[in-house]
Amino acid sequence: MIVPSFPVYLFDIDGTLLDSAPDITAAVRAVLEPTRQAGAPVEFLRTYIGRHLLDLFEHLLPERTREQHEQMILDYRTVYWARGHKDTRLYPGVAEAVAALGGRKSTATTKGTPTAGHVLELFGLRPHFEHVQGTDGFPSKPEPDVIHRAIAALGARPEDCLMIGDSGPDMDAGRRAGVKTCAVRWGYGNHEEMASHQPEYWIDEPAQLLPPRL
Repeated sequence: MIVPSFPVYLFDIDGTLLDSAPDITAAVRAVLEPTRQAGAPVEFLRTYIGRHLLDLFEHLLPERTREQHEQMILDYRTVYWARGHKDTRLYPGVAEAVAALGGRKSTATTKGTPTAGHVLELFGLRPHFEHVQGTDGFPSKPEPDVIHRAIAALGARPEDCLMIGDSGPDMDAGRRAGVKTCAVRWGYGNHEEMASHQPEYWIDEPAQLLPPRL
């Protein structure tokens, strides 16, 4: 599918730019180890990547209180950070596509902004992003808040933006924010769920974001 050029590109990170599932799921399993959900299947945990961790912990341990769930999130962040992203990798072609892609770029990720900036720096992507926007104390995707924040920071208009992501919440948040959406097929998201939000574009590799060569 040919994706036209946009003035502004908004990228999800986990499952879109980075294959971070090994570090994310290992950190989640470490937090779950003392609970009755110890050994939760990695494939199940991958389906929650891109959603707020609160959703996952509430689903797995509904008998726990909100305060206990929030403590588990804090424990997760400690473990995740300590892993140093050692098992995270760039998806093939991402670095080249992001470097060659015109327009202004920001993230729109469930990660907090400091962590998002750190991983972009670690994997050599930060110089290509004018802005980094994470989810900092406001509702996460599928709520459109993180997209609204990124657009406002860039002084852009929704109609000039393309949201690129690998999950239903990415597509839903983009639609609700009034931006065009592009679903990637290489991440962790459920394709049927993404399709239900009617993304304007689908791509199979990062190079498809670039204009075709004449």
